[in-house]
This record gives sequence, structure tokens and C-alpha cells, in this order.
Amino acid sequence: MEDRNVKSIIDTAIQKEREAHEFYKDLYNFVEDTIAKDALLFLAEEEKKHEEFLQNYLEGRYGADALQLADVIDYEIAQYLGMPDIGKGMEAKDIYLVAAHRELNSYNFYKNLADIHPDGEVKDLLLKMANQELKHKEKVEYLYSNTAFPQTAGG
Repeated sequence: MEDRNVKSIIDTAIQKEREAHEFYKDLYNFVEDTIAKDALLFLAEEEKKHEEFLQNYLEGRYGADALQLADVIDYEIAQYLGMPDIGKGMEAKDIYLVAAHRELNSYNFYKNLADIHPDGEVKDLLLKMANQELKHKEKVEYLYSNTAFPQTAGG
């Protein structure tokens, strides 16, 4: 029974990673800024790597220890700013804010799953996946803050 439950959770996580990959590929079409396009392609590939990792984990090729926890700075920008509407010609800063919201939702998905699991390998895996999503959020919030509030020549 436990194995089926774990398989179901990992299958759901794999589906979420596929959806995230497609989301970023679709969002790519709404922005003209080449740096933002590159960032979206990077995020799409990261989600693809997560999917592949989870598939390999499910097939017994990796254990939860294959992922490392990273130190993350949570700027909490997405928690304080609403998500912009998605549409053609979006500014790069808005693309980054949309991505930050997406990564926050992914973080919450994994963290909430981990919270309902007893200590052990599955909980460790879910917490490490949550950490990965929070790391992505850190990156896009950094891009957001540097795009929305660029450094001026005066300091």
C-alpha cells in the first residue's frame, strides 16, 4: 500500500513538472525581451530535469540523497506583489513576477506534501524538491528586482 501511495505522489509530482515545463515554454511566446526569453528557456529545462529526476527516482535509479539542499534567500516578492496578467508583449519584469508566483506555488505543493509525511526518504525527497523550487523563485525574484529597479548611473 505504501509503495502505491509513494508512486501516486511521485506520478503527481512528475505531472506538475511537465505542466511547469510547458508553462514556461508557452510563456516564452508572450515576451520579446531576449534575456527574459533565455530565462524562461532555462526554467523550462530545469523543470524538465526535475521530471527526469523524479522518473529516475520512481524507477529506483536515484535515492532522495541524490538532491542536495541549497541555501536560499527568499526575497518574498511574490508573496507581496500580485501576479500580472499574462498577455502578448509583456515586460520582462512582469514575466519574472509570473515565474516567481509559479515557483512559489510549486514550492508550496512540495512543502505541503512533505508536511503530511512521516520522517523518512519520501519526506526528505519532497523537502529537497521544495528547496529546488524555492531556489528557482530566488533566481526569478532577483531578475525581477534588477529589471523593475535597475541600477542608475547615479548609484
